[in-house]
Amino acid sequence: MINVTVNLYRGAMIRIAVIGAENVGKSTFVNLLTGRTVSEVSETPGTTKGTVKSRLGKFSIPKHVRNPLGGVEDFVVVDTAGLFDPEFEMRGKVLSEERFRRILEEIGSCDVIVHMIDVRYGLHRGMEKLHHLLKFRYGRPVVVIINKVDLVDRERALEVAEMVRKRLGDRPVLTSLLTGEGVRDAVAEILRVAGYVRAGQDV
Repeated sequence: MINVTVNLYRGAMIRIAVIGAENVGKSTFVNLLTGRTVSEVSETPGTTKGTVKSRLGKFSIPKHVRNPLGGVEDFVVVDTAGLFDPEFEMRGKVLSEERFRRILEEIGSCDVIVHMIDVRYGLHRGMEKLHHLLKFRYGRPVVVIINKVDLVDRERALEVAEMVRKRLGDRPVLTSLLTGEGVRDAVAEILRVAGYVRAGQDV
């Protein structure tokens, strides 16, 4: 966990849902944020089979981040099952219709959405539809993270980032949870969005 704490609002609560196709790094990111193993991590798609919640307490950020609105007292991070197979247009392998519906309800109840994408596969069409649904119908701010950039060359990573920006209308953060590249930027963007959510302003 990044261990420099900002000034925080009293009594506030922000719920963050981490979503994406199978095996994009959602559970690794949640564990990184919380500084402990909250979600099981595996190369096997479908390891997380529903939702896993963790209360962070005070949120910690890099020294260089300055948030003029302050932070929040508590974050609840919700790790979710992979909603789609990353290579094919189908629902995640372990999700029944009922479980899929319950996960979507849980996501819709959160304040901030972190949409993770595997750079090797790009933007899944099912996730693209869900992204727009959450942003426009439910009015949820979405932070887009493209993970595993250590597995492709820089030119390819930038191509995927530009494609994602055009299709989603959001500028993604390029990260590698394995090497740490871009993690501080991702945390800073989540903090910025969460600050504006708590202040009731547009992002």
